[in-house]
Amino acid sequence: MSLLTLLRMLTLCFICQLVQAASDSRSYQLPNAILSSLEKNQISPDAMGVSVVEILQSGTGKPEARIVLDWNASKPMNPASTMKLLTTLTSLEVLGPDYRWRTNVFTDGVIHQGVLKGNVYLQGRGDPKLIPEELAKMMQALQNLGIQKIDGNLIFDRSAYAKSVMEQSSIDGEEFRAYNVSPDPLLYSFRTLSFNLSKSRTADFIDITYTPTLSQFTINNQLRVVNQYCDNWKKEISFDLSNNHQENIGDTALLASFSGNFPSGCNNAGYNIVAIDANTFLTKGFSAAWELAGGKWARAPNGQDGIVPFTARPLLQFEGIKLADDVQDINKFSNNVMARQVLLTLALEKMGKPASVENGDVVIRSWLKKMGLQFPELVIENGAGLSRNEAISPEHMNQLLVLARNLPTGDILYNSLPIAGVDGTMKNRLLGQLRKFLHLQKKPEARIKTGSLSDVRSISGYVISKSGRMYAVTSFINHPNANRGIEAQDQLLSWLLEDGPEPKQAR
Repeated sequence: MSLLTLLRMLTLCFICQLVQAASDSRSYQLPNAILSSLEKNQISPDAMGVSVVEILQSGTGKPEARIVLDWNASKPMNPASTMKLLTTLTSLEVLGPDYRWRTNVFTDGVIHQGVLKGNVYLQGRGDPKLIPEELAKMMQALQNLGIQKIDGNLIFDRSAYAKSVMEQSSIDGEEFRAYNVSPDPLLYSFRTLSFNLSKSRTADFIDITYTPTLSQFTINNQLRVVNQYCDNWKKEISFDLSNNHQENIGDTALLASFSGNFPSGCNNAGYNIVAIDANTFLTKGFSAAWELAGGKWARAPNGQDGIVPFTARPLLQFEGIKLADDVQDINKFSNNVMARQVLLTLALEKMGKPASVENGDVVIRSWLKKMGLQFPELVIENGAGLSRNEAISPEHMNQLLVLARNLPTGDILYNSLPIAGVDGTMKNRLLGQLRKFLHLQKKPEARIKTGSLSDVRSISGYVISKSGRMYAVTSFINHPNANRGIEAQDQLLSWLLEDGPEPKQAR
């Protein structure tokens, strides 16, 4: 172990010990505004856990931390999507921010006069953002090898993941919702069809566009325009996806039918659905991308599962987007399947294939131990927070936030968090409170990861107050009325924006 590594670990341990030992200055009482909000919304204060730590920088340059508020902070609770903070921070430190996923392309054939005579094997390693723009780059790379036509089939090698993690499941029975997509080593465009519905500018009908482009895919638009506001518009329309059930996936024509009433007050309404099995979706997506790039098929491929044979030769190794960029999407927009694939990537890179949640759990706990942190109550089921079983205490989540500010990748995590009133899942939060600070030259801000389940509301992140103080804040509400708890958590953030327990003159 190098001297630099040793000093770094000692510093990190010092931070954790300092936070744990600073109990003499902490408050055990929630601010009155929060208590009033909980009472109004019929949420027991015992159902809320809060940890607030002020992150300081001493004159010597050594980090310091002071516990400000401790309310049920050591209580194990369901964190919902704030669990993504643990998954993404661990991945940034263990894999590195420049880590790129690799999708390998093999063939068992030969290229002759622009024709690839043989099968194309796609071997995935869990790239969480293999989207149309990236697939187009892959098609160009194939054409750069001198391939204009493919005379063979598509074979999909998903051996990187344990079969159990790819099984379709949900905690709410909504299997066709995009947030419930299961992990897939060859996940294409989140296996989600995204439609955009908008009233035409030139006529009284609805324009429907979609992504990603799929081969043999048609939209049947039977929507009627009605003079209504854009409230609960999804309840007024019907969607159906049908096919002609031909034996060959590539020849199967899919028909997406929309019917019902669409309000004239709606503009650019999004309709996302997961209604196609993984092989069909990838086959049709790959086929369309190849054709859009000018490529041709001898016959439409019938995508199948398989393993790359030892005799196959590599065509190319396609590298995806950097991990640091993927972390932005995961935390800003709370993408569940991306977070789940990051957890499995930790398992795959550090413990080999097939990757499993259990091995991802081992990697995270090993990293926490290396950082001098022990979270005995921690329960990891998928690393995304889309779980009834995942658990961590507010205190330990906050220790993670304090630690992050002293890590090389801490700024990447910080910048990936949604900014209140600006973007991500916090775009429409705290708008009124933030207006009060418009006159300040240096405006306060809240960078907060949010989380929600039917009985969970959570926030975790950083607040820069009006006087420039930095607070790490975590709050979990586990209660049947948790959806009404957003107000109480916004009160907590507003309290910190105003400098919490010790208001200072704004600079």
